[in-house]
Amino acid sequence: MRSVLFVCTANICRSPIAEGVLRRMLDGPSKANKIEIDSAGTHAYHVGEPPFPAAVEAAKRRGYEIGSQIARRVASNDFDHFDHILAMDKANLSSLRSIAPTRSKQKIELLLEYGDKYYGKEVPDPYGGKEEGYLLAVDMIEDGCRGLATLLLR
Repeated sequence: MRSVLFVCTANICRSPIAEGVLRRMLDGPSKANKIEIDSAGTHAYHVGEPPFPAAVEAAKRRGYEIGSQIARRVASNDFDHFDHILAMDKANLSSLRSIAPTRSKQKIELLLEYGDKYYGKEVPDPYGGKEEGYLLAVDMIEDGCRGLATLLLR
């Protein structure tokens, strides 16, 4: 089984949205059952909590259900378990690379390395900001997940 882990800072905004977006893009018994999708944070600020309400609302406006997810921190076994570990920004990327074993560093990338419109950019952290910031995050995450889904379904 192939697997993807999305990572942001606290696992309450961007990475849960990415998990929900990719799940929906891979919706269907023949696709979703072959790919494990999860999300985590580089910090333990909100472990055990659901996604931030503004993130849930922005995702819902686009048809993604993320409200049942629970925040967790990246665990050491994630580096061996997941095939793709995708950070939302360069700070998350740096954090992940600093704690990953050498054998796993090549799995760690920015999500938007798979994007088209936002290729190579960072998904800005909308936490505590206005609705527009959350909707932009969803736009950017959808872009990256479209490219990723194409790769995963080959």
